[in-house]
Amino acid sequence: MIGKDNHQNGWLTGQTKSITFIVTKDCQLACKYCYLVGKNSKERMSGEVAKQAIDYIIAHESDFLEESVVWDFIGGEPFLEINLIDQICDYIKIELFKHNHHWFNSFRFVFTTNGINYNSDKVQSFIKKHKSHLNITITIDGTRRKHDLNRIWKTKEMEKGIMPKPEEERGSYDDVVKNIPLYLSQFPNASAKVTISSADISYISESVLHLYSLGIHEVNINCVFEDVWNEGDDLRFEEQLTELADAIIDGGYYKDYACSFFTEHMGKPLDCKLQNQNWCGAGRMLAVDAAGNFYPCTRFAQYSLREKKAWIIGNIHDGIDQNKLRPFLTLDRCTQSNQECIECEVAEGCAWCQGENYDAADTPTVYQRATAICKMHKARVRANNYYWNKLFRKLELEGIAKEEAEKHVKKSNPEIC
Repeated sequence: MIGKDNHQNGWLTGQTKSITFIVTKDCQLACKYCYLVGKNSKERMSGEVAKQAIDYIIAHESDFLEESVVWDFIGGEPFLEINLIDQICDYIKIELFKHNHHWFNSFRFVFTTNGINYNSDKVQSFIKKHKSHLNITITIDGTRRKHDLNRIWKTKEMEKGIMPKPEEERGSYDDVVKNIPLYLSQFPNASAKVTISSADISYISESVLHLYSLGIHEVNINCVFEDVWNEGDDLRFEEQLTELADAIIDGGYYKDYACSFFTEHMGKPLDCKLQNQNWCGAGRMLAVDAAGNFYPCTRFAQYSLREKKAWIIGNIHDGIDQNKLRPFLTLDRCTQSNQECIECEVAEGCAWCQGENYDAADTPTVYQRATAICKMHKARVRANNYYWNKLFRKLELEGIAKEEAEKHVKKSNPEIC
């Protein structure tokens, strides 16, 4: 951890606290793979609840000792509540300054958005006002056919439980892609978020390349954690990633573009004595909803859960109940993994979601690891090994020593929950 005086463009590089405001549970879309099963148009945060949450956090500075903070805004679609968010951000800045808080000038406002409202006057005004502290990621799944397969517009009938026929579905690709040039002009190094489900595996390679063609240099792409995978999906997944690896290497994209599916740091066994950290940050993060309830992560709010009851760890009136938080503070890889996972020869880089662990568990526990993506991880490891072996062979043939190869390869970011 670094000292308070070591600023880097107003951002400290030590440990970071993530605090999430669930500002609305509404969204314009009804994405088929969305883990938010309880979205609705009624539950939205008030300014008063947000202020009370901020007041509690600032008043308990000694409980939040991380060097920096990420103020994360999610929905549904967060930009539906841009007026509220603007008020919250102003209030945060003022209160941090007033209290000479150690997070002053060491914070980020973070958004993942569907991108539909990105070019609206209100959103653009907000971006202009807070740009020096903003991090925005637009979700665009790739080509039109991949994106529109899952990311469809919500209809009034859907709110009544009536699903449209496939031919009646309206995709959102055109509504999002039109805003990408503006997005990249404001955030040239921005990334895109892509989600993979069973239905769209066949379009992975073409979709990543399509995003590159739009000018997006970094693609953060993940498989859903839920148990949606069918027989043979892992083989199709490996085939697509191998095809993508060929395209990236043969086309020279590796020099300037990144895809999070390919990283050197995965696919090796792990030693529980030396590499036993928890993948997920649940419990060390904090989320607050419209009712003022606190959660260890948004995935423990009721609208994120299919089978279990919400795991509330406190509220804006009574504060955080440390007893309800304690189970999360003892989590590590070995306390929640079965023996097969612990002894797995390719364990490194295998991700999990604490909320999905809880929701899929046999009992209301966070100590039972969900393994639905096991075969997908193993397929990714095989494709990843193919990628790096081919890339290093190419670089060696070009006269670049292996130890120097990393200097010619843009590193992809690690996956996040």
